[in-house]
Amino acid sequence: MGNTYLLVHGMFLGGWCWARVAKHLTAAGHRVFTPTQTGLGERNHLLSPSIGMDTFVQDLVNVIEFEELEQVILVGHSFGGMAATGAADALPERIRHLVYLDGAIPQSGHAFAEQLPTEIRSKRLAASRKIGSTLCFMPMAPSLLGIKAPADIHWLARRMTPHPVKTYLDPIHLRQTVEQGPACTYIRCTNPHYLPANISGEHARRIPGWHYREIAENHGCIINAAHSVAELLQEIPP
Repeated sequence: MGNTYLLVHGMFLGGWCWARVAKHLTAAGHRVFTPTQTGLGERNHLLSPSIGMDTFVQDLVNVIEFEELEQVILVGHSFGGMAATGAADALPERIRHLVYLDGAIPQSGHAFAEQLPTEIRSKRLAASRKIGSTLCFMPMAPSLLGIKAPADIHWLARRMTPHPVKTYLDPIHLRQTVEQGPACTYIRCTNPHYLPANISGEHARRIPGWHYREIAENHGCIINAAHSVAELLQEIPP
């Protein structure tokens, strides 16, 4: 019997970015869910100033509850690690394993923005602008995410959408630390390291009981190396 995967995307993206990974997993007999966070991707018509980290967490909680999912392997890529942690904290009995794929490991009471080097954080905030009434970060060039093939760069550029700044600045509130939560694996991209993920990647290496893996790909691995990512996800221990 296959596993159940819930794959969480990062900034500017949507569930669509997991298409290649999901294809490999479903072909191997697994169930795969790739929700899009409120205000992004095909849900960009819902963009509003009220969208914050709590919204993103609730998006995932609702998928788990309404699809009646159990024994979920919950995977957060990049910024998606924040909301994935929140959902695992809210429904720990439904989560078999939490996976950070070059993802952000949050600390309760702190925002994602606090994990970034000051220069990166300042540049992103300075470049933000209002879309309607919502302050947003504008999509970065796909090449900065490590996307290589020209066709893939164009594919992402057509689909990436502005990202609400509030989710970036909101502290996340957890009932317990990530170390006390479900079993965890951290998969770090090493070719090259993605600077915004360095704090979480180094932290993960030092957490007793966690599984730490590396993949010799860049941060855009879900596009560039979907088959390798799918294989790693199928090796998640019970």
